Amino acid sequence: MRLRALLETDALGLRLLGGEDELDRTVRGVMTTDLRDPSRYLSGGELVLTGLAWRHTPEDSEPFVRILAAAGVVGLAAGEAELGSVPEDLVEACLRHRLPLFSVTESVAFATITEHVVRQVSGERAGDLAAVVDRHRRLMTSGPTGGGPEVVLDLLTSDLDLHAWVLSPVGRQVAGSDTPLPSGVGPALAAEHLAASRTGRRGPHRVALGGTTYSLFPIRAVSRGGEDALAGTAAARDVRENVLSDWLLAVEADAGDWPAARLDLLQGVTQLIAVERDRRDAARTVRRRLAQEVLELVQSGAAPSEIAARLRVAAPVLLPGLGAAPHWQVVVARVEWDGGQVESGPAAQALLEEILVDPTVPADSMAAAAEPADRIAVAHSGEEAIALVPLPAVAADQPEEGGSPGLHAETLLAAVQAPLSGGLSDDGRLTLGVSAPVHSAEGLRGALEEARHARRVAAARPGRVAAAGHHELASHVLLLPFVPDDVRRAFTARLLDPLRDYDRRHRAELIPTLEAFLDSDGSWTRCAARLHLHVNTLRYRVGRIEQLTGRDLSRLEDKLDFFLALRMS
Repeated sequence: MRLRALLETDALGLRLLGGEDELDRTVRGVMTTDLRDPSRYLSGGELVLTGLAWRHTPEDSEPFVRILAAAGVVGLAAGEAELGSVPEDLVEACLRHRLPLFSVTESVAFATITEHVVRQVSGERAGDLAAVVDRHRRLMTSGPTGGGPEVVLDLLTSDLDLHAWVLSPVGRQVAGSDTPLPSGVGPALAAEHLAASRTGRRGPHRVALGGTTYSLFPIRAVSRGGEDALAGTAAARDVRENVLSDWLLAVEADAGDWPAARLDLLQGVTQLIAVERDRRDAARTVRRRLAQEVLELVQSGAAPSEIAARLRVAAPVLLPGLGAAPHWQVVVARVEWDGGQVESGPAAQALLEEILVDPTVPADSMAAAAEPADRIAVAHSGEEAIALVPLPAVAADQPEEGGSPGLHAETLLAAVQAPLSGGLSDDGRLTLGVSAPVHSAEGLRGALEEARHARRVAAARPGRVAAAGHHELASHVLLLPFVPDDVRRAFTARLLDPLRDYDRRHRAELIPTLEAFLDSDGSWTRCAARLHLHVNTLRYRVGRIEQLTGRDLSRLEDKLDFFLALRMS
């Protein structure tokens, strides 16, 4: 129970003398004492009742209050029977230590207050346990999907008077209480949660924003944690594998003074929501498979008619009810960690699905969108996530005021930069590339190349999160997919054949080294870590590439030629 509830109970005869801002503290017990130092009998969370027999001089108040505050006492109630009124020195000491102070009229016995507190606290603990049982019963009868996160959050509100929200890694409200979070709070909470998770601290994490305290509980997907996740313990793994893709539960309360039973209840809630998250991920399997099939056709150089046939299959799944095939955009994302030892492809795929739920709306105001993620197909190839985003023909033909149609790299960046930077900490990067809309299968290959190159442009920029769009690209990238085959063959042979011949004779892996070097934006350290080589070995290989081709990989023009040759080969 909260101190405020005691003050509002007239039968207890309490009058507030100080600490109005602290009345939301939770009372876990009660203790009556007139000892000068009762610390050995305090465990924290108590309301202390005192008749003031310990006070002989005004100087006694400061050490007494200091001892109570250090022990975690939530409030002090002083009887008026001994001195007629509560002395001012005690009021001032409580104000200094932010300890709420009440006076108790002499007509009310301390036993009355003690009995009321014990009855209320015991009843709340029993209510917690009853809520657990009732929650399971109601979830079991709410349908095969379990009712979704909303059912669980409604139970928290109705049974325990807790307001809670399920948030994505970028702060999008997935589900929540009937009261929405204030604007900007979702992304801010996500940022705090990601930063705390990277430190290795166990949840819940407590955050104060705008005068309100929130407790943040991680929601770890069951499919990645297996039975350990259902049991409430995460399997041993590098936190970086999932930190950018896990949901979180934000509760408007300070869990620091909760009893163990209530913390266990909230952990159970996160496990139920994790099961629902896995159900939603399973429902995305068809869309992911469609994206993978289209991507493989595009990358293998399949005929446009074959790609168009696959798009016709995908369109009704992604945009039900539309008569005509939409326009399409491609978004490429990559998460990179220092050392290169963390598998990030699946996490980048899940993250890109969250980012693209509705990129034209700020992340903290997307709760009203009805499953817009069901209209996005994301595949992953190695460490790269690739999204095939359909645009209704109307949206694609009518640009936004002052801009081009469809997705915008700047909008994506603004929505995710602040929350995700904390999770990336000082050893990770997220880079995004966005293509222009295309209206046919013929344009999809160019869109993929365009998005990939835009991501490379973003990778060359500073910051933990960077994005670039098609309008920032040079004209040669736009024309690359349409270069005649004979020109492609001649250009690539001149640059790459000497390296291929050398690799066949010596097994030197110069071509993979060149690809990794360019893909690492010319960073010796990142490239060496990616190839698991010593930097000196990498320098030797690059030197051999330059010797065989007569090119200089420190020059931008030669890097660009190699990049184009590899892309056209």
